[in-house]
Order: sequence, then structure tokens, then C-alpha cells
Amino acid sequence: MSRSAASPSQFDLFGIEDAPSPAGEKTAARAPARAMSHEDMARHLVESGRYRVLRRLEPRAVQPVARPEFPLRGIVLDTETTGLNHRKDEIIEIGLVAFSFDAEGRIGEVTDVYGGLNQPSQPIPADVTRLTGITDEMVAGQRIDPEAVMRLVEPADLVIAHNAGFDRPFCEAFMDVFRTKAWACSVKEVDWGKRGYEGTKLGYLIGQSGYFHDGHRAVDDCFALLEVMERGAGSPSPFAELHAASQRANVRIFAENSPFDMKDHLKARGYRWSDGSAGLPKCWWVELPEEALEAELAYLGTEIYRWRDADPPVRRLTAFDRYKG
Repeated sequence: MSRSAASPSQFDLFGIEDAPSPAGEKTAARAPARAMSHEDMARHLVESGRYRVLRRLEPRAVQPVARPEFPLRGIVLDTETTGLNHRKDEIIEIGLVAFSFDAEGRIGEVTDVYGGLNQPSQPIPADVTRLTGITDEMVAGQRIDPEAVMRLVEPADLVIAHNAGFDRPFCEAFMDVFRTKAWACSVKEVDWGKRGYEGTKLGYLIGQSGYFHDGHRAVDDCFALLEVMERGAGSPSPFAELHAASQRANVRIFAENSPFDMKDHLKARGYRWSDGSAGLPKCWWVELPEEALEAELAYLGTEIYRWRDADPPVRRLTAFDRYKG
């Protein structure tokens, strides 16, 4: 077989060897190529412009004593459940990662971790097992430890979930300590699109940030979300944006008794319909930043109700109220 052209055997995986010598020319033995580290290999691939490299997200080490410059306490929380309805479905796994942070939204240390399985009163649906990998055999005889949960949650200044509107009602049904906490949602309170992300699912955020992890297990998802909130694209960090958003109040405006023929206008403006079954009045409603209240009331008065003194009900919401069931 002719070797006048370079063959794969003449190349190292991450570095080209010396070019072959002309026919008949004797060459000195070449020293073995330097072994490259995994990080060198990854950098070589990325710099080629032909590859993207995903790095495994490694859980942070636990440092029980936080540095004094990070005086605030946060919890990243995730649950796996038997279904979507917090009134009848149950938690089968909970993950909690406690961490410290400061008023500017800088993250300090992971200070505690808890993960627990819970046997529900009914068999786990097959589609839930396919999604999470949690089987009836895994949860048999298992119970979430309420004292461990209390240890992490009770001192927390902020509880964060990636879809808090789902997790908060389940957690409040499970333990009262969650009812009095400030909550933030890393889906709704971070503008991921403005940061260049094309979706908000946790797996996508992790992948576009250059990482991968073992998803759909609660503690793993908590660690992954914490890293994305700190390392994600854009400045300030996603967590700093989330923390700032959690400090602001929103208003929920209920367009009660609005004319029926205005429903399409309300829907186009972002209003949602409440059928009265979730503790809300039966009407169209919208949630906006508090500073947008005056302009929205003016819109409703002139464009929807058609009289200036329209006074629809308004409810002020803070992080202590948002995402309740």
C-alpha cells in the first residue's frame, strides 16, 4: 500500500506528527507526542470551529459555614411528582440545595443539600417513570424527612424553582414552612431570550451554556440550575437578574364585567381567562409590574370599559404571594 499521501496512522488525534520523509531518506526516531489533557483536547476541538464541547456539570462541594460577605440564604428546589395537579397528585422526590448570596446577587457557597424519595399512596404512572426513572420499587418504604427539609428551608430568604408555579403549590401542600417564604421562578423572572437562549427548559439552558448533567432527578437538577444561574450568558448574571426581580412587586388586574365583545382585545394584550376555580374571580386578568398599573388602568377605562372612572379590582403581589396555588 502506498504511503505517499498522509494516512490516518501518521496523525495523532490532537496534533499532527512530522510530515513523512521522502522515499529512501532515513530519519531519526521521533520522540512520542506529548499527551494532551482533556482540557487541551476540548480547547483544540473548540478552536477548530467545527465542534462544540459540553462539559459535565460537577456538583459543588458543601461548605457548611458561609463567608460573612454572603449573608443571605437561598434554596434551589426541585420536585418530581405523580402528576400535574397539586390537589390530587403527590411528590415522589424532592431536592434542595442551600446556598449563600449577597444583596447584589453574587453567589457564595453551597451550605447544605438534601434529597429524598417518597412513596405515594398510588402506583407511579408509567409516563412519570419513563421521564424521571423513578420506579415504585425505588420509593417503596421511603419518606421525605420533614426535619431535614425544615433545616434547609426555615432560614432561607428566597426559594427558587425552575417553574415555581408548579413546585410551590406541591410544596405548600406538603409542608407549611413553604407558605411563608419568598419564591422566585427562574423561568419567568430571567429574560433568557435577551441573553441569547432560544428556550427556557433546564436541559436546553444547560446545553447552550456548554454543559450537560444527569437530568430529571431532583438534586441533580438543583445543582445544574444553580450553575446556570451563576455561569449563564450575559451580565449581570442570571441569578442577579432573578434576585432583583424578586424584590419588585407586581399587580394583578381583574377586568371584571368587561364587555364580552372586548375579549379578543384583552386576549391579544396578554390577559388570561379565569374560570373562578383557582381562587381568582371569573374574568379576564393580567399580571404586570407595579409601575405599569396606572397606564393599564387608563387603557381599560378608555379602550375596554369606555368610561374613565372604571375601577377594576387590583391585587398587589410580592415574592411572598407569587406562584401560590
